[in-house]
Amino acid sequence: MHIETTATPDLSWQEQALCAQTGGDFFFPEPGSSVRDAKRICALCPIRSTCLEFAMSNDERFGVWGGLSEKERLALRRTTS
Repeated sequence: MHIETTATPDLSWQEQALCAQTGGDFFFPEPGSSVRDAKRICALCPIRSTCLEFAMSNDERFGVWGGLSEKERLALRRTTS
């Protein structure tokens, strides 16, 4: 009998993220709302690149990750494919 296991991703980096200290409302706004405040916070975050890398490798489709919106990540995905 073969049992597949999947590795649990290391999410310890999230403890250092500025978004963890501000709450998800900025980063997962209602459709059509501004993401300007989220991007401003991301710009100051010391682990922004780690966050973006996580979002890209896990195909995160919602919210602001690593300073990029859903549309911006989709465009980046298309240019790197």
